[in-house]
Amino acid sequence: MHAAPPFQAPPFGQRPNASGSPVGAVFLGFFVSVIVSLLYSGLNLVTYEDQSYAVGNTLYLGHALLNGAIVGFLVGTVGHRSNGAWICGAVIAALGAFFGSTNAIVLMIADGSGGGTVWDMVRYDPFWPAKLWWTDNTHGGVDWFSLLGLVLAAAAAWGLAYVIGNKRRQA
Repeated sequence: MHAAPPFQAPPFGQRPNASGSPVGAVFLGFFVSVIVSLLYSGLNLVTYEDQSYAVGNTLYLGHALLNGAIVGFLVGTVGHRSNGAWICGAVIAALGAFFGSTNAIVLMIADGSGGGTVWDMVRYDPFWPAKLWWTDNTHGGVDWFSLLGLVLAAAAAWGLAYVIGNKRRQA
């Protein structure tokens, strides 16, 4: 007689219960974040001539919150209880808010001055849109709305992923 193994192997043909797909959640969150950022850049391109400073900041913060909420929902739904997926979702949402804003700046320059100006900017100072994103042009200094948008996007993504991921039953 042989001793029984310390665990029971699953019967043939049954797969063990897996809890989500963290890598799939991160890729899906990235893909959707790019789409939301492109939509925000396009909205900014269409409306930038009529925007006031307050409306521009409100659109940016709304975009950051929406980007974070969508990414957080998807990461929580697909990634379940994966801490790594939650953190990656927060980083992706913050990057989506940043690149949505900086790409809108480049599109506005291309619309106003033409493609040659964008090419000159790329050759001489490729980080100028990021510097413009960071700088407050009305008061001269740091634009704190820029950082607030990053924090909003990351907090919304991580918070929703945490709540939705923990709400799901552990398989």
